[in-house]
Amino acid sequence: MAQIIDGKKWSGISREETKGVVDSLHKQGVRPGLVVILIGEHPASMSYVRGKDKAATAAGLYSEMIHLPSSTTESALLQLIDRLNGDDRFHGILVQLPLPSHMNEKAIIHAIAPHKDVDGFHPVNVGALDLGLSGFVPCTPLGVMKLLTYESIEVAGKHAVVIGRSNIVGKPMVQLLLRHNATVTICHSKTQDLPNITRQADLLIAAIGKPNVITGNMIKPGATVIDVGINRVNGKLCGDVDFASASQVAQYITPVPGGVGPMTIAMLLQNTVDAAMKLAH
Repeated sequence: MAQIIDGKKWSGISREETKGVVDSLHKQGVRPGLVVILIGEHPASMSYVRGKDKAATAAGLYSEMIHLPSSTTESALLQLIDRLNGDDRFHGILVQLPLPSHMNEKAIIHAIAPHKDVDGFHPVNVGALDLGLSGFVPCTPLGVMKLLTYESIEVAGKHAVVIGRSNIVGKPMVQLLLRHNATVTICHSKTQDLPNITRQADLLIAAIGKPNVITGNMIKPGATVIDVGINRVNGKLCGDVDFASASQVAQYITPVPGGVGPMTIAMLLQNTVDAAMKLAH
């Protein structure tokens, strides 16, 4: 039976570490600030944003949430972002995705100043990650790496298989694993004979957004399985990995909920505090 990686526990420890840094910044007269913009009434987004706001306040950050109606025009949102780029109270700006269909997601992401882009989605930060330079890294893959560090799971020299090639998780995940000297294979919807590839993984990271696709017979015995997926089936949350069968084969596994999710918010706070520190020094 696999050892469960407790994301709630580790995110609590990470948030305490962040709070320690925030306390020392307060003594220098700096209060890290985060603003989250939410457009529309998407229920999952609304609950997620409330969680971010609560976590930021608990860690000692100045936190503000701007909730706009879904009828908001793209130009109005761009004007707001431009104003926030110049607002010294905020070191981090986050626009909650997905956006309403009449908005151009790329244009909105590109409008955020790279030094305030705590989501790590701006091309400047994406490029920095690809080139091994310092910049903001997307919170979910960063949270995965932090979990592996906390659990003392060695990455260097291991074969990591990432399933999913999104700009938010899959691609940055590959770059971080390469940075930590893993040998990386990336799989996607056009990959042939997926089970044959996943069975070669010492570290398997599933980020496809389809419930219970990865089953125990697709996993190498003793592998570490990280489930990034969050799906709702019959009113219950589940991941991309079939936990019941996978946990019989893997050595380590993250549950859904309570695995990677809490770490995403913890890394958002860390990125915001890093942004404040860069301005403070």
